[in-house]
Amino acid sequence: MLSSSSSPVSERIASTCGCAGGGFELLRFRRQRLPDYEIDGDIVMMVDVAQTEMAKTMERQPAELRRLFDDRVPVERAAKRIAGRRVFVVGTGTSWHAANQGAWFLRLAGLDAIAVAAADCALWGPRPSAADALVLLSHRGTKRYTSEVLTRARGDGVPAVAIGGVGAPGVDIETVEQETAGTFTASHLGALARLAQLAVALGADLGEIGAVPDAVAVALAAPSPGVELPERGLEFVGAGPNQWTAAEGALKVREAAHLFTEGLSVEQLRHGPGFALGPGDVLVSLDGGGPSAARLREVADAVEAAGSRVYRIAATELGEPLSIFSLTVAVQRIALEFALQLGTDPDDVGSTEWRSFEL
Repeated sequence: MLSSSSSPVSERIASTCGCAGGGFELLRFRRQRLPDYEIDGDIVMMVDVAQTEMAKTMERQPAELRRLFDDRVPVERAAKRIAGRRVFVVGTGTSWHAANQGAWFLRLAGLDAIAVAAADCALWGPRPSAADALVLLSHRGTKRYTSEVLTRARGDGVPAVAIGGVGAPGVDIETVEQETAGTFTASHLGALARLAQLAVALGADLGEIGAVPDAVAVALAAPSPGVELPERGLEFVGAGPNQWTAAEGALKVREAAHLFTEGLSVEQLRHGPGFALGPGDVLVSLDGGGPSAARLREVADAVEAAGSRVYRIAATELGEPLSIFSLTVAVQRIALEFALQLGTDPDDVGSTEWRSFEL
């Protein structure tokens, strides 16, 4: 079960939407700003409510995960190709976060697995040789550097496994249908599911993997995390594999809500960056259990003592490796809620300027 606490816990979002009971119903709508009106001296934001593709895609995630976990054949076939080799796990953006969590899974299977950003792998290295293996992550299979890495690896005789959306060029293991929202939610959890399956096929004990879809459903149906917009800065923090959940949370908030935010590992935050947090800032702590849970609490307490609002979200029932699924849903929800409040479009995350040059 996903649990959360805050200092303070806000119910303002739910009461404003008429959804004081919380739950995923709160997230189903995009709120476009209309003119504000003054009622009894208060400025009230009037909104036009319409469904967003991001919310609808998030809601499909439990069913998508059940389907993927029942589909083991392509994963078992890929596992045989990379068994016993050093594995490079490569991606960009959201797929870079998945690459780091995938490498973490594969190391639990006893493999020598390293995550490398696609641009680094393409331009400078390190890159896999024929004695190694490549696991490449790309939702659409169209980004410049992931495409270059995959083409080069296959040309060099490197056993390569491409994980991506249905119909993506060169994909070996499919995840979900191509998303219409640019925030990439179900496709990200789908990639994590495939990486978890791959690690299990290679001998990793990740816990009760079959319980993940229900845990994700619970995380979606739970009351809103209730994170209030910061006056100044927003920081996500996590430990172990959830340092990359923190990074994903920051990316999702930037994409969906266009709000400046950051996501760091607990040790990175402890050694310098946390000193800048104070009144006006918000910290979201993502606790999946594991050996750094106490350290995470210490850091969150220190940030709170400095005057920041701290929200603690925990998902420990399935163990640290599988906690990334429920905690990823939590950060997706925060990003969507912020988009609702700020009137940004979580489905259309790029501007003309960013579309004017190659991905």
